[in-house]
Amino acid sequence: MLRVLSVLPVGEPSDPPVDRVVLPHDLRHLRRKLLHLDNGEMIMLDLAQTVTLTDGDRLVLENGDLIEVKAAEEKLYAVEGRDGLHLLELAWHLGNRHLPAQIAAERLLIPRDPVIRAMLEGLGAAVREVSEPFQPVRGAYHGHAH
Repeated sequence: MLRVLSVLPVGEPSDPPVDRVVLPHDLRHLRRKLLHLDNGEMIMLDLAQTVTLTDGDRLVLENGDLIEVKAAEEKLYAVEGRDGLHLLELAWHLGNRHLPAQIAAERLLIPRDPVIRAMLEGLGAAVREVSEPFQPVRGAYHGHAH
């Protein structure tokens, strides 16, 4: 079984990957783990420090091969406000509850939770169920491990 030596951040120039690993957001924050590749093989990620992998990052194997990290599709809510200010207010309410959120100019993506959905709709938000890759914003105290 091959070991991961390091992580190449998304956007860094590199050779094409030989395979990929698909992980949901809560399994992309790791230090040591066996990872199952799309081709059925396994690799060992065993780094000195915990990393948070981003969609598009590349894992560098000890033989020099690269494995692409893909964000898995997850069951989420797409949250839209009446306007930009309303969307900011909705984001504040979600942050006040320490919920992971992916933030875009026109919407927020959050994990599905019926209690949170009811709260958001009570605040005037439009909430739709979607299945998409999820890349929540990292917290202010999150270290940049790679």
